[in-house]
Parts: sequence; structure tokens; C-alpha cells
Amino acid sequence: MSAVLALAPLLEARQVWKGKTAANGTGSHQPTGWPALDSVLPGGGWPDAALSEVLLPVDGVGELRLLAPALARLSQTTRPIAVVAPPYVPCVAGWQQLGIAMQQVEIIQAQGSDALWAAEQCLRSGSCSAVLAWPQQVDDRVLRKLQVAAGTGQAQAWVFRDRHCLRQPSPAALRVELVSQPTPGIRVHKCRGAHAPATLIALDLFG
Repeated sequence: MSAVLALAPLLEARQVWKGKTAANGTGSHQPTGWPALDSVLPGGGWPDAALSEVLLPVDGVGELRLLAPALARLSQTTRPIAVVAPPYVPCVAGWQQLGIAMQQVEIIQAQGSDALWAAEQCLRSGSCSAVLAWPQQVDDRVLRKLQVAAGTGQAQAWVFRDRHCLRQPSPAALRVELVSQPTPGIRVHKCRGAHAPATLIALDLFG
């Protein structure tokens, strides 16, 4: 028979970790800047200091505009935004038109495991407000490392992956898919703290 231990002495001796529950049960969030999306997400935005996964049919279907309000806000802080191994060279003028202060954006060119290592270190260090990454051929173990690193460094983490990865499990706190046809919008597949809405959220990401 296993022994029954008194919990109070263990807590006092710091031998048991005691978690804290957020007031609303979902933790803090960063508004997405899209009212229709904020209205269906727990806490009203991107989960703070956590991993959000954005699934795409192809690159360039509005993912930058989706993140632009949050990136513009984060670029006004003292911590830079790290863009790790983007599939295309960011257009400085285009990002600036979206309100993003490019002097706060650091672009890191890397490949394969080096890109994943760079993304994890940027998140874990606490020196970045956000990290954007395009990981290739990763599993849930690798994504979990990014999720933990985001929490450790109190940074926003966004990863962009092909929509076919939807069939794979993911530890991301939020998982959304951009849909381009027949009706442009966004579909929430997973959101920590609530059930994902069943309907497509219409968003004009090219307006």
C-alpha cells in the first residue's frame, strides 16, 4: 500500500510545485486586431507567451496581414521580433505599411535543424517579444519544445505550416487554418481553454 503524505509540509519545503490558475481559466492574451476572430477565441486573442500554429494552403495567403496588428503592437516594445528562416525575403516597405516598426525586426537566415535551434533559443532567451518560424518536417516533440520555450521566455511564438499537417497532433495552444477558397477566412481547429468554433470565420485578409 502506498504511503499517504501530508501535502502542507511538502509545499512549505518547496518539494511540490504549486501552479497558479488564471482568473478566467485561460491565461492572458494578445488581441489579434480582428474583432470577428477575437470574439471566438478564449480571452479574446492570441494566447500570450505560447505557441500558435497557422496552417496554410500555400505561402502568401494573408498570413502576414493576419498577424500584422499584433506585430505592429509588439514592434513598439523594447524587445525585437525574430523572423526565422522565412520562405521569402520580407518586403520592408510592405511591413512598414502594416504599421510594423522594422528597426525592431531581426531576420535570421538558417536551415533545417539550425532554424529550429535558432527559433527555440530566441524564444527561451527572453530577449524577443515574438518569434515567427516556418519549421519543416517537425513532429509534436519539436513543437512542444517551442511551446515550452515561449512560456520560459514570455514571448509570442507563431509557426507556419502546410495545411496537410492538420492530421498530425500538435501541442500548440492555438491552431488555426487560413482558407482561401471558396470563402476566404480562418478556421479554428484548437484553442486552449474552450471548444473550437465549428464555423468558418470570414476575414478579408487582402482588403
